[in-house]
Amino acid sequence: QAEEQLKAAWSQQAGRLQEMGRRERLLQSDLQRAGEQLESFKTRVMQVCSPSAAGSTGKPVTEQQVIEKIRQISDENQQSHEREKSLQKELSSRLAKEREVSANIEVFKNCLQKLQ
Repeated sequence: QAEEQLKAAWSQQAGRLQEMGRRERLLQSDLQRAGEQLESFKTRVMQVCSPSAAGSTGKPVTEQQVIEKIRQISDENQQSHEREKSLQKELSSRLAKEREVSANIEVFKNCLQKLQ
């Protein structure tokens, strides 16, 4: 009876080990797939951000390269917004001066008409 209990326990342990092995293989497969998806995503981001840089070296794109490229684009975007604000102010100023000149021309025209 003790031998049968040992065999049953052994069989049960073997089943657990097989299940653990199966789970480990599934996890490794999932991990590998996730790594491939990450590499694909990084490459796509770099292709969008900088088509000439992505894939030109034949080496995988690093996370640091992706982060740096995104920072660069963000900085360029910020500079563009600041330039746009500056140009808007300049345009508003020029329009105000143009209105002032137009008003002065009207006053000048009226004065000329009165003198004639």
